[in-house]
Amino acid sequence: MHPSFDTRLPRSPAIVLALLFALLTVAASPSAAAPPPWAPAATAAVHPGVQTYSNGSQCTANFVFGDGTNVYIGQAAHCTGTGGSTATNGCTSPSLPVGSQVQVGGASNPGVMVYNSWLTMQALHEADANTCQFNDLALVQLDPADLAAVNPSIPVWGGPAGLNTTGTALGDYVYSYGNSSLRLGLTLLSPKKGVSLGDGGAGWSHAVSTASPGVPGDSGSPFLDAGGNALGVLSTLNVGLPRGVFNAAGDLSRELAYMHAHSTLTSVQLVPGDVPFNGNRLPIG
Repeated sequence: MHPSFDTRLPRSPAIVLALLFALLTVAASPSAAAPPPWAPAATAAVHPGVQTYSNGSQCTANFVFGDGTNVYIGQAAHCTGTGGSTATNGCTSPSLPVGSQVQVGGASNPGVMVYNSWLTMQALHEADANTCQFNDLALVQLDPADLAAVNPSIPVWGGPAGLNTTGTALGDYVYSYGNSSLRLGLTLLSPKKGVSLGDGGAGWSHAVSTASPGVPGDSGSPFLDAGGNALGVLSTLNVGLPRGVFNAAGDLSRELAYMHAHSTLTSVQLVPGDVPFNGNRLPIG
């Protein structure tokens, strides 16, 4: 004989009122506080393309991410690497620990690195060669005092419109924005328009060529596809035949999927830009 359960509402008026009050209290409490409205793109101090500084190195921030409460800005995982410029394999190269402070251009307070794909792969003993080589993403949580100064739009191009999950084909247009201090403030060279040279690494990497290739300090820069979707994160500068000088960008959709599967940041998502993407704002890049 199965045990029985009394599913009727309690008859005591006091108990009923207490239950109703509890239900109303829960209904009135939001599950997560929404971030403040984004700053206007034209005046926002913190946005994709600002410089980030840690461990004496500089990189370029890629995209803005959020979970409904916190706001994060992305950079390349290797930006906090401590093994030198030749240490590029994320499964074997050392890095500053999670919790390290990162100076974010335009922010009044340091951010905190809360995720690093290199450290995550090392903790998991990741063995896939393509994942080890191209999974190059870190997230920096912004201080709450700086959230009102943030805009998620890519300078010049606008977007991202969404997240690319299909990769690129040879000849597809791609768009980026690098902000290395090596350009001595010449922002005319920051926006880049180029083409895809095809995907590699079992979809983990996109070979991209722009009129002026990414230089040191551009690492971590955002790449958009022809539709303005977030495609990848600038990882390395490569030289080789027959492609000549080109950059490699890690696939953002795979990097985010890895983060969701292997960290507590399961609800963090890409934030679309509030400026519509327009790939014709510059004839070349």
